[in-house]
Amino acid sequence: MADGSEVRKQIARRWERFADEATGRSPIYVEIARKVAATDSVLDFLAAMPEEKWQPNVLLGVVRYLFGTPPSGDEFVALIENQAQEIAETMAVRTTQTNEPARCATLLPILACLPQPLALLEVGAAAGLCLLPDYYRYEYGRHAVGPSAGAGVEPPVFSCRAGPGTPLPQAGVDVAWRAGLDLHPIDLGDGAETRWLEALVWPGEEYRLPRLRAAIGVARSRPPQLVKGDLRTDLRALASEAPSGATLVVFHTAVLAYVPDGAEREAFARTVSELGAVWVANESPRSIPGMAHLAGRHPDPAALILCVDGKPTAWTDGHGTWIDWKASQCE
Repeated sequence: MADGSEVRKQIARRWERFADEATGRSPIYVEIARKVAATDSVLDFLAAMPEEKWQPNVLLGVVRYLFGTPPSGDEFVALIENQAQEIAETMAVRTTQTNEPARCATLLPILACLPQPLALLEVGAAAGLCLLPDYYRYEYGRHAVGPSAGAGVEPPVFSCRAGPGTPLPQAGVDVAWRAGLDLHPIDLGDGAETRWLEALVWPGEEYRLPRLRAAIGVARSRPPQLVKGDLRTDLRALASEAPSGATLVVFHTAVLAYVPDGAEREAFARTVSELGAVWVANESPRSIPGMAHLAGRHPDPAALILCVDGKPTAWTDGHGTWIDWKASQCE
């Protein structure tokens, strides 16, 4: 077992990586992350918690949820030191659930080229906002794709830069069935839960808030089925509910990092294959079994790799603002 000094070093490296990923997106989070990485009192605070709580977005989200965003790294550290108990208690019951619906803009080119209708099953679904791609509007430069289903409320509009070769759909998708699996599904009828979703939006990216709120309005009007469960043990049972006449798609975005055991990730991939589903994974290359050496590298250290049935297909932005196509899956 690693000693305290080694644990602090591991945590500090995570926060330094986060600072690199936040560069150009959230200046205050860059400053805070570098301050945390250099402050023993905060590293000790985190080291006393389970490893899954070392993830920067958990502490950053909790502080924003409770107190708003501190204006400097020094004030962030002071909050941790002065409000440690309240922050620790909230962190114990909160997990990172950045349910960014704009990710649908990077999933749509894949979903639209599959045989319709679709049966969508998302693991790590949170509030299920990414289960509603047919209710949203998309703008890829001058190429617009309208919603293919109506929710009776104004849909969010997701703008996405699409690189050369991206097979932009002419129309939206036809969804016959949808369901989400999550360890802690989010109830959008609970004001505290929606406040938590908003707290996970980074300062400096406030443009994401109106579209998040619009997507929440869609989800409240057309609530998807959400099931409390673990992707490692409960996927088969939920998949069995999908109608036989639809293309079953098991998909997820930035979820596998929370399954730290590589063998369990591989077992999950085998289960998806055995189900006969199309597997759409939008993750860090390090998180997808066998992908780290296949994907190559992208100039953006926070870029995700979009894979279809284990084949790298595109680089994407985790917040859905761009997609760079690698290979066609739609021929």
